[in-house]
Amino acid sequence: MRYLKLYNNYDFTIEKAEGVYIYDTDGNKYFDTFAGIGVLALGHSHPKVVKEISAKLKRYAHTSNYFLDEDTEKVAELISNQGEKVFFVNSGTEATELALKVIKKKIDGGKILFFSNSFHGRSLGALSVNGFPGIRDQFKPLLPDTIEAEFNDVESLKKTAADNPDIKAVFFEPLQGSGGVQPASQEFIAELKSQIEANDWILAVDEVQAGLYRTAKRYSYQHFDLKPDLVTVAKALGGGLPLGGVIMAGEMTEVLKPGDHGSTFAPNPLALRGAKVVLEELETMEDSIAEKGEYFLNRLKELDSEKIEDVRGIGLMLGIELKEVIPNLRDRAQAEGVLLNLVKGRIIRFLPALNITKDEIDELIEKLEKILA
Repeated sequence: MRYLKLYNNYDFTIEKAEGVYIYDTDGNKYFDTFAGIGVLALGHSHPKVVKEISAKLKRYAHTSNYFLDEDTEKVAELISNQGEKVFFVNSGTEATELALKVIKKKIDGGKILFFSNSFHGRSLGALSVNGFPGIRDQFKPLLPDTIEAEFNDVESLKKTAADNPDIKAVFFEPLQGSGGVQPASQEFIAELKSQIEANDWILAVDEVQAGLYRTAKRYSYQHFDLKPDLVTVAKALGGGLPLGGVIMAGEMTEVLKPGDHGSTFAPNPLALRGAKVVLEELETMEDSIAEKGEYFLNRLKELDSEKIEDVRGIGLMLGIELKEVIPNLRDRAQAEGVLLNLVKGRIIRFLPALNITKDEIDELIEKLEKILA
C-alpha cells in the first residue's frame, strides 16, 4: 500500500452521499454525524451547491492569484463586518499561520498566549499555539514566545498574565471542538476580556469549526460578546471544497503589505462559488439552527444511559462526554448504521448538517439509545 496511513479509516468504500447519509458500495446506509468534520453545512451533495459549482467548473476551475474572481468580494462581505478586510487561504491551519504572521509583524516581539485543549492546526506555526501536548511536543522546538494557560481556569489566566507582562496577543477558541465540545465559562470570558482591556492584547479568535452559523450565530464569539481583532475561518466556508480565511479588523487591516503573504490556489474559484451559495443559505437559517440545536440538545439529555457523564454544546455543535472509554464504540455504532466522531477518547462530537430535520434527529437518537444501551 503506497498511501501513508495516518488515520484510522472506516473499512468501507463510499458509493454516494446525500443529505445526512452516506451509502457504501455494499448497499449499506449510514447516518453521518461528521458532515465532513463540520465542512458540509448543508449536508452531502446539496443540489444547489452541486449545480453552482458545476456551472462554474464548466467555465474555469483555477486562475491563480493574478486574477480577482467574480465571487471574491461577495464572499468577503458575507463573512465580515463593515470596515473589516478578508484574506483567503486554503484551510484552517493556513488561516492560523496567516493570523500568526499578522500578529508577529504587528507586535514585533512579545509573547502570544494560548490555552490547553485548544486546536488551531498541525503545521509548525499552528502547533506553537496548540493545546494538545501529544501532537505538539514531539515537533519541538517550535515558534518561540508562545505561552500556555489552562482553559476555563480563571486563576491560571490571572497568574500567567501577571508572570508574563510581555504577552501582546492571545489565540482563543470560545467553543473548543477537538478539546471536547467545551464552551468557555462566563467567568473565564469575563477575566479574559478584563486582561485584554488592561494589557491591550490583540485577540485572535478561532472560528474554524464553531463559526459560520454552526452555533446559530455567524460566529461563536458573538455568544460571549467578544470583539476580536482577527478571526480565522475555514471548514464550512468552501461548500465542501478547501477554503479558509482571516478576517482582520481595525489596525490589523494595515499590517500586511504586498508580498507579505500569498497563495497559488486561494481563493479557488470553485470554492468561492460554493461559499457564496452556502453562506447565502445559512444567513437565513439562524432561527432554525437555534431551534433544532435546542431540540437536539434536549433529546440527547433524555438519553437513558448510565454511561453518560455530561451533554453540552451550542447550536448544532454538541457533545456527549462518557464516564469512561467504551471499547469498540465506533464499530458498535457502525453496526447500527451510525458514523460516530470520537474526540479525546470518550467524547462523542456531533457536527451534523445544519439543515438536519427533527425527524432525522429523532432517528439518530433512537439509534444512539441502542448504541449506548
